[in-house]
Amino acid sequence: MISNAKTPIVLVINKTDSVKEEEIFAAINTYKEVLPFADIVPVSALKGKNTDELVKTLMKHLPEGPMYYDEDTVTDQPERQIVSELIREQALRLLDKEIPHGIAVLVDSMKDRSDGSVIDIDATIICERDSHKGIIIGKQGAMLKKIGSRARVEMENLLDTKVNLKLWVKVRKDWRESDTLIRNYGYKNE
Repeated sequence: MISNAKTPIVLVINKTDSVKEEEIFAAINTYKEVLPFADIVPVSALKGKNTDELVKTLMKHLPEGPMYYDEDTVTDQPERQIVSELIREQALRLLDKEIPHGIAVLVDSMKDRSDGSVIDIDATIICERDSHKGIIIGKQGAMLKKIGSRARVEMENLLDTKVNLKLWVKVRKDWRESDTLIRNYGYKNE
């Protein structure tokens, strides 16, 4: 079916940093025999090698489409949702080997100060087990502080203002099994 596609097909070979060049060329030749690719781009996503070339290649094949949003619109998501995801992203990055991805982040409040100099954000990281809570907080709060510091920097870049971020961690056992909690935490259960 894919060989009948009218859309250009781009082959992306990842993990090129962990194999020999001859193996990459062998893989490319094998795939070339299967399908006529418009382009072939070997990359290492982990090391960022050749990812700029991949973007250029994909852009070359994308058709110009209608503008659904203004040019300066970055996303259609509300700021609270983005802030929540920035915190969650840092938690997942810093805890990738220690904790399952069963965490959610609730933004409890997000208020501009009267002078407009700072946005105060209170948020809660929700996890499923008491042992996860300890890992997220870390020894003497070190991990939670690290998560908060990194997320705050991202938020300040996004919101273009100073951010005062306060984080808490709460356990909600098996929250991913509850349709109500899933919806309350901003996810859709499909």
